[in-house]
Amino acid sequence: MRDDRRILFVKCINFKAADLCSKLIRLGAEVHVMMTASAVKFISPLTFQALSKQPVKVDTFDEQDASVIAHIDLADRADVVVIAPATANLIGKMAHGLADDMLSTTLLAATSPVLVAPAMNVHMYDHPAVRHNMKLLEERGVRFIDPGVGQLACGYVGKGRMAEPEDIVEAIRSMLEPNLPLSGKKVLVTAGSTQERIDPVRYIGNDASGKTGFAIAQAARDLGAEVVLVSGPSTAEPPAGMELIRVMSAQDMFDAVLAEFADSDIIIKSAAVADYRPVETAKQKIKKQGDTLTLKLVKNPDILQTLGERKTNQFLVGFAAE
Repeated sequence: MRDDRRILFVKCINFKAADLCSKLIRLGAEVHVMMTASAVKFISPLTFQALSKQPVKVDTFDEQDASVIAHIDLADRADVVVIAPATANLIGKMAHGLADDMLSTTLLAATSPVLVAPAMNVHMYDHPAVRHNMKLLEERGVRFIDPGVGQLACGYVGKGRMAEPEDIVEAIRSMLEPNLPLSGKKVLVTAGSTQERIDPVRYIGNDASGKTGFAIAQAARDLGAEVVLVSGPSTAEPPAGMELIRVMSAQDMFDAVLAEFADSDIIIKSAAVADYRPVETAKQKIKKQGDTLTLKLVKNPDILQTLGERKTNQFLVGFAAE
C-alpha cells in the first residue's frame, strides 16, 4: 500500500477497529477517524487520536478549521472510506440517503470507493430488510466484506462478527491497487498434507508444514489475485486475505479442488497428497494382535492428472517430491 494513501475510517466501536487502525498506520496510510455519538460510548476517541495522530471527528458542528467544511473536506481527500464495524442502522441510513450526523453526512459527500464491514446479531444480519439494504448499496458500487462466524457480543454463536483486521486490510489494498499483475484473476492453491484414516486415532500421510503453499498463496494475494487456498493439516499459519478451505483426506482435497477449478485462472498444486489410503477405515481403535499388522491400501485419485485432463484455458502448476 502506498504511503500517501488517505483512508477515512469510520464507526469505530471496538478494539478490533483499533487494531485495524494500527495496522493501516504501520503500512504507511494516513488515517482519519470518524465516530458516531453511540460509538464513543464503547471506546474513547482518544484511543484513535493516539493511533492515527489525527483529530477524531464526532460532531458535525465541531468545525475546528474555519477554512474548510470538515465533512466535505474529509470526503474530498479520502482515497477510500472504510466503515468498520457497520451496524444494521448505519447500513439502512446509507441505503436510503439519510444524513443526520457527521458520519452519514460525510458518506453522502464521498466519491471515493467505500468498504463496509458489517457486524451485528446473526438474525439481524439475515433480516430481509438488512439484506435488501446491502443489495441496494452493492448495486451502487459499495463493497462489503463478509462478517465472520463465532461468538457474538449478544451471546449467540453465528455469522455476525466483524471481519478480522488482516482481511479488511487486504480488501483495502485490493481496492486501492486494482492494477496489480494478477488483478481480476482467480488463483487456486493447495497446501499442507493429507491424512488417510486407519482408525479413529491412526492415519497414514505425508509430512508437510504448508509453508510453501502458504507463501505462494500470499504472493498471489499481494499481486492482486482472488485466492482460494485449499489446505490439509499443516504446522504453519495460513495467510489472511483469502478464502481458506480446510480438508483432511486426499478425497476431501480432490472434491474441494474440483469445486473451484472451473472458474480458476491459475492452479498451483503444492500439497503433499497421500498416494494411497486404507481400503477400510476401522470405526474403533484397532487392538494389538500379534507381531504384524497388514493394511490393504487403494490408490487415491490423482488430483493433478485429473485437472490436466479437464483443463481448458487454466494455467496448471504441479509440485512433486522426487
